Amino acid sequence: MTAFSQLHAQNHKITELSNVFLYLIQSREMCDTETACDVFFEYTGKVREHIELVDRELCGRLISYPDQSVKNTANRFLSGSTEIKRIFNKYLKDWCSEPHRRLQIRDYSEFLNETEQMFALVLDRIQRETEHLYPLIRKLEEKDKVAA
Repeated sequence: MTAFSQLHAQNHKITELSNVFLYLIQSREMCDTETACDVFFEYTGKVREHIELVDRELCGRLISYPDQSVKNTANRFLSGSTEIKRIFNKYLKDWCSEPHRRLQIRDYSEFLNETEQMFALVLDRIQRETEHLYPLIRKLEEKDKVAA
């Protein structure tokens, strides 16, 4: 049985951290604060944790399902995860020092623009999971219960 409560809690926390961080960085002075950095690095950790959980627990199960359309859905999400991880890692490399847990902002307007785009990409992924992946898993779990 899939722990949807855990997934929804992760989604909620990622959304909350995203909103707080985007609010904080509207002011350039806030970008260098310890609080902003703490929110940012908590966000990055939660995003990585969530994507790994979805890939491993949901898509990993769906990929071995006999129905080809289910496999295709899993493949699309896994492919999307790979792309998001690639973009996310480049974003992190460009804008922060993970070992020192601080942001490295050379061009504030570019940072703000890329951050808004990156965070929107993550939130879009969460929305697609909620609207497409979770209902599919629930439907398959119900189907398996009936068959058992």
